[in-house]
Amino acid sequence: MDKNKKITLFAHVLVWLVLFSMPYILSYGQEQDISRIIAHFWIPIFFYAIIFYTNFFILIDKYLFKKETLLFILINVLIIAVCITAKEQIESTIFSDLGRPKNNDGKGPPLKMMIYVQMFSYLAPLLFSIAVKTTKRWVKTEAERKEAANFKLQSELQHLHYQLQPHFFFNSLNNIYALVDISPEQAKTSIHSLSKLMRYMLYETKEEKVALNKEIEFMTKYIELMKLRVSEKTLVNFSFPKNGSHIKIAPLLFISLIENAFKHGVSANQDSKIEILMTLEGDKVIFKTKNNNFPKNTQDKSGSGIGLQNLEKRLQLLYAGKYKFNTRVENNLFIVNLELETI
Repeated sequence: MDKNKKITLFAHVLVWLVLFSMPYILSYGQEQDISRIIAHFWIPIFFYAIIFYTNFFILIDKYLFKKETLLFILINVLIIAVCITAKEQIESTIFSDLGRPKNNDGKGPPLKMMIYVQMFSYLAPLLFSIAVKTTKRWVKTEAERKEAANFKLQSELQHLHYQLQPHFFFNSLNNIYALVDISPEQAKTSIHSLSKLMRYMLYETKEEKVALNKEIEFMTKYIELMKLRVSEKTLVNFSFPKNGSHIKIAPLLFISLIENAFKHGVSANQDSKIEILMTLEGDKVIFKTKNNNFPKNTQDKSGSGIGLQNLEKRLQLLYAGKYKFNTRVENNLFIVNLELETI
């Protein structure tokens, strides 16, 4: 028996023990008539339990939850009628000496009134059973809904992660291809560096979160790889914090921004500058890039254009309400600002 079932069983036993003990608790220190307690308290509770558990384990699932409400009501009316009849028979045969409570005129309460009162009292366990069962069903449904939403989230994140890998690999190969004829030695160095980067992407980014210093190491290697293909006309400055080992973040969040800076911030015949800066404010990570704005034309096939879209989707899924992301063009400079709350 699992833990939840043990807790449920214990709760049920505890409730019924309390109910059966109520006469002793309420009349503590007073003279107690055991026959009256059995007849007017324990026997009704016994029938309440029958109504409660018959509905809890059978009738609610079989009829009420399957929208057979009329049949559910009729069966319960029959059960309550049987319980009232059985109780009256027990009282009249076994506890006949107790008699019924009398009014001032010496007569007992009208039969119809007694039936109505007992009917309403027997409705209590029925309604309580419906409330408990409905709540239990709602909790289960809500848990299943959250599990399905979480599975969908993980599937979408995995898809985005796998989408990023070939995109990154494709762009890097394009960069290396450009070096093959110009500088074969640099092309060899680039391939070696790319293999290290791909090893990180394939084997170390499967976790939900990674240490920030590992991401920084990865980004540093990537920037060094990208610097091999740019000319002396492009100045690349970057700065990362030295104390980010205590911070955990989702892997590969910033690489699309760096890719974008090199893709759109480099010109073959004009001076250009790329600045990449990461700072920490407590547990907040602030990442900024600034580069000259040289938009690619529609014929340029150097990238698929999914990088920033991928990033925005991942931020929405992973850091909803905990991030600020904006881009702008100012004085022909493309500026990106990303702030992440890591806790």
